[in-house]
Amino acid sequence: MLSAPVLASVFALASALVGAAPTGNLTASPPPQGGINTTADSPAPVYAPDSDFDYQSLALALHQEWIELDLFHYGLVRFSDAEFEQYGINAEQRSLIEFMADQEVGHATLISNMLGASGAPKQCTYNYSSAFETVPEYIDFCQRLTRWGESGVYGFLPHLDSRPAAQLLLQSITTEARQQMIFRQFEGLFPMPVYFEVGVPQNFAWTLLSRYITSCPSENKPLEWNIFPTLEVVNGPSGIDVGFQSEPYPSGGPAITHNRTALSYPGMQVELSWEAPGSVVGPYNQSTKVGAQVNLTNTTDLYVGWISQLNTTYTPLNVTSNMTGTTIQPNATVFEETPNDQIVNGTSFVVIVSNPLHVTPFNLSLINDYVVAGPALYQAS
Repeated sequence: MLSAPVLASVFALASALVGAAPTGNLTASPPPQGGINTTADSPAPVYAPDSDFDYQSLALALHQEWIELDLFHYGLVRFSDAEFEQYGINAEQRSLIEFMADQEVGHATLISNMLGASGAPKQCTYNYSSAFETVPEYIDFCQRLTRWGESGVYGFLPHLDSRPAAQLLLQSITTEARQQMIFRQFEGLFPMPVYFEVGVPQNFAWTLLSRYITSCPSENKPLEWNIFPTLEVVNGPSGIDVGFQSEPYPSGGPAITHNRTALSYPGMQVELSWEAPGSVVGPYNQSTKVGAQVNLTNTTDLYVGWISQLNTTYTPLNVTSNMTGTTIQPNATVFEETPNDQIVNGTSFVVIVSNPLHVTPFNLSLINDYVVAGPALYQAS
């Protein structure tokens, strides 16, 4: 298992790996030298993709914005005012959900403008039948969907070839981070139980998102990100607590914060089930695939990657039968200096891999080659 001290040492060694680090003493007269495209003779910014990687990443982000726009409106129509009021979500709070839908119009417009009229994917059709049937389930799904939407952009943002496009997308995704926290507050959860928000690769976000899209306009170009086989946390903790959510504040219900006990704990046995590759899923009829370096045999050791905050931590997977197994939630902190910051916290990601590859936040996408199934969301707290 990769421990918090191991990860901390990687950051400490970063300057040694890249050569002499700046010391804080200026090497030339002010302003400080360095930075990219910060001078008057720098090229004018072009807010458009510079590569296939950029296009496909921005197109994925646009698919995410479109479903959020649909989802926020859908819930307000699907459920009556009385149903929302039963769980403490009053007219002012419903108005905030409506405003968040309006924000998605802006986000979708921004990305569509960067991709161009002929290249921007149009809005699709969606199916939430497996996602929620009640108001608490709807709010929970919104906080989970915005988690992978937010984390999915963090994962590719620093790798975009187009820095101008990255700047605009940054100013969009910071709004989504606020949305995710608000839905946690609506759910009665502690709003931000982590010290750092996690980023994940595009394949992770598309694997989670694609299952809720039934079809897309024929003019949409298919997304070229892989969809991994589905992973389910059978006994996963849930943020849904109908009794608590229906209690008036301060006993329960929506609030700026509730000081609640975590939903999971280190050492907890976690039961998993997963699918074999080869299912045809998503709006573009993609077949689910394992990672390119996965070579499964009856004797292949499998691991569970816990991806949360700055860490990817592995625990052994005990395969109990065909496509089922158990593992143990790890026990470590992000840094030795942060004893209250468990590495697995908040709405986290779990994935089954064939190789416990050492990765850090900037090169996490290397894990894609070894994914057997997942990710699934793990509601740690």
